Amino acid sequence: MTYVAGFVQPVPTAKKAEYLEIASRSWPLFKDHGALDMRECWGDAVPDGEVTSFPMAVKAEPGETVVFSWVSFPDKETHDACMATMETDPRWADFFAENMPFDMKRMIYGGFDVGFEGT
Repeated sequence: MTYVAGFVQPVPTAKKAEYLEIASRSWPLFKDHGALDMRECWGDAVPDGEVTSFPMAVKAEPGETVVFSWVSFPDKETHDACMATMETDPRWADFFAENMPFDMKRMIYGGFDVGFEGT
């Protein structure tokens, strides 16, 4: 069953192009290590909540947009193997040596078993 790595992060709105460029350059690495697809979704209708919300979860600040991303894998084993390559594939080291256009400390992420897939 498909396995998904999901991410939510606040990105300075003025750095949208820079963020999307880095995201697009990361796709070949994910693909080389078994990913099926990847989505980077720029927030459009992401309201503040009273108790909880995407902006609250990542402590979004004025001038930031919430980005919702995911990478799909054929299974958890492929996901885990891909994530392990972040320690061994030098292309990841070069990638993460760059200045990221967002505060990675406020990114939330997790791995999810897919319970239903509609196409």
